[in-house]
Amino acid sequence: MLESRSLELSLKAQAELLGLSRSSLYYRPMLPSPEEVAIKHRIDGIYTHWPFYGSRRITVVLNQEEIPVSRQTVQRYMREMGIFGIAPGPNTSKAALEHKIYPYLLRHLSAGYSNHVWGIDITYIRLKGGWMYLVAILDWFSRFVVAWEVDQTLELPFVLNTVDRALAQASPTIWNSDQGSHFTSPQYLDRLLAANVQISMDGRGRAADNIFTERLWRSVKYEEVYLNDYASPREARCGLARYFHFYNFVRPHQALDYQTPAQIYAVKDQAVLYSTLRKESTLQ
Repeated sequence: MLESRSLELSLKAQAELLGLSRSSLYYRPMLPSPEEVAIKHRIDGIYTHWPFYGSRRITVVLNQEEIPVSRQTVQRYMREMGIFGIAPGPNTSKAALEHKIYPYLLRHLSAGYSNHVWGIDITYIRLKGGWMYLVAILDWFSRFVVAWEVDQTLELPFVLNTVDRALAQASPTIWNSDQGSHFTSPQYLDRLLAANVQISMDGRGRAADNIFTERLWRSVKYEEVYLNDYASPREARCGLARYFHFYNFVRPHQALDYQTPAQIYAVKDQAVLYSTLRKESTLQ
């Protein structure tokens, strides 16, 4: 039997088989500059505090703070960060042209019970020398975070993995999102349709359509992310795992008459669910 190392191909052979130049196999992506990281972190802070600010106002604030940057650069950074102002205007969280858009179903409807309405969204999480992205699924009635995940890219799989984990626990009546390309992709929509979920999408430029998730992001960032200068993705994952346990099971919520989201969500076996969430966080 041949040893496995005898079957290894040289880089030259691999490049020829793949139809690539040999030099491309040595490519390493360039790390963002400290200036870019600092500006993106500040954009995140401004946007978290004033989510109705678009690129024009954010540029004004940055320049007032003596951070010289053009609006074009701010627009590009916001696109890369996956954020957009929720005031009426150009929307950078766009669906692909071939993707289907669903109507907003919650204009005259409030969540009336657990698993009635879930919302999903993505936000930017800053690190010392870079950033990550956080996706979370929130039960609007109880404010319980059903599932979450962080990743270093905005690729679709980390969203789909979170959707799969949430649907393994329960299925909501209505599932709300914005009209971004992640949430209009066939892979995402097929999962919801297979679960017999009614799909709802925010109207463009409407601040109230996603208000519960916006409040969650403010809590996560002011109570956890901004207080801890994460040095690595692992630190971010561990910190967020601790925070979401605290948020779900420990933190009294004023809007819930100072009960915890888990108490309202009526989690039958909190210890089992907590253990599952902790295990998932260590695998991310």
